Amino acid sequence: MKRSKHLRKSPVGSVAVLDIGTSKISCFIAHVDSAGNTKIVGIGHQLSKGIRSGIITDFAEAEASIVSAVHAAEQMAGETVENVKVSLSGGNLVSRNVTVEMTMLGEEVTDRDIMDIIEQGRASIVHNESDIIHCIPVSYYLDGARGISDPRKMFGKKLGADLHIITGLPSITRNLAHCVARCHLNVEEYIASPYASALSCLEDDEKHLGVTLIDMGGGVTSFAVFAGGKNVYTDAIPVGGMHVTSDIARGLSTSLSHAERLKTLHGSAIATASDDHVMIDVPPLGEEDPEESNGMPRSMLVGVIRPRLEEIFEMIRSKLEISGANMYAGKRVVLTGGASQLLGAREMASNLLGKQVRLGRPRALPGLAEAVSGPAFATSLGMLEYITKKPMEEQMFDAYRHRGGLTAGFEKVVNWFKENF
Repeated sequence: MKRSKHLRKSPVGSVAVLDIGTSKISCFIAHVDSAGNTKIVGIGHQLSKGIRSGIITDFAEAEASIVSAVHAAEQMAGETVENVKVSLSGGNLVSRNVTVEMTMLGEEVTDRDIMDIIEQGRASIVHNESDIIHCIPVSYYLDGARGISDPRKMFGKKLGADLHIITGLPSITRNLAHCVARCHLNVEEYIASPYASALSCLEDDEKHLGVTLIDMGGGVTSFAVFAGGKNVYTDAIPVGGMHVTSDIARGLSTSLSHAERLKTLHGSAIATASDDHVMIDVPPLGEEDPEESNGMPRSMLVGVIRPRLEEIFEMIRSKLEISGANMYAGKRVVLTGGASQLLGAREMASNLLGKQVRLGRPRALPGLAEAVSGPAFATSLGMLEYITKKPMEEQMFDAYRHRGGLTAGFEKVVNWFKENF
């Protein structure tokens, strides 16, 4: 499937991000000036098809959804894009913490030394089993002195680093690259969805004091723990808002579209005293006549929603405890993502996680329309923040990618498709 090529080419400083989710696919095109200021010039979003829990299940449907979202953004921006940065979510994200060190012989720490120690951390990952998405230095130490944020220009005999490495399954990343290539686009790099959402929703003080960002998407709920200003743990569970919708459809014997509407208009994760007395109309599955709707107490709807939300937060709590990340996570949680807007989600998260919880909205950027400024677009906006506020080490790491890391592999796939389709 080919996209229109009649628009002008993107100017220097133009970037495009593509958030491929279970419920929607969104594409944002933005212009970034030399000072790092970002202005959104193109927005496109489309109902997602052929994607389930971050995994492609139907190439043709996924390709059509991506093309529609990108084309809408290009039309609005008045330009075409060739390179996109793509979000990566789903249960295939794996978080690893690695400590590496190297001998310095008392010399000054340089950029090359930082690159070497990061490559040592990367080398500890078996590359045919995992694709490295991010390699984030949590802290450095020099001759035993810990808590150093940037050791460059310092002198010492032994340099060490605690690294947080986020990896993805090669089969997932290759299939995404394959699908995007069929849309005549190059995958520049992947950005982990919870990491991006955290950048758009968290305050600097929260990141330093300890916080867990939970991004409640349609098919996946992903989360990132920050401490000392750094992302120290990342994970995901393959359960999200669309599972709640499916539960409602099955439990109340209605269609998925009506179940989504009931969830949005009347749904709640917390029961109230009036639920038994408030009646809601539930159209039976297969009936098109609105007069055939069944009247049910709202308590039945709440009774379907509550167990699934409890499952989500209990799974997150279990992962935080087993990983040990709960020790660094502090006492705060920020909920974002489309499913976080369900009434009572914040209260339930607070009860089950034992933390203070707030709803997080992404920071607005110039050119952002009100309709796409909510929690459902936190990942897309966070990806733009990542581009302009990328850590020094990841900027240096980009050079490695273009020498023959992930991007080289993606470009081979893209070039093959351009030559054969």
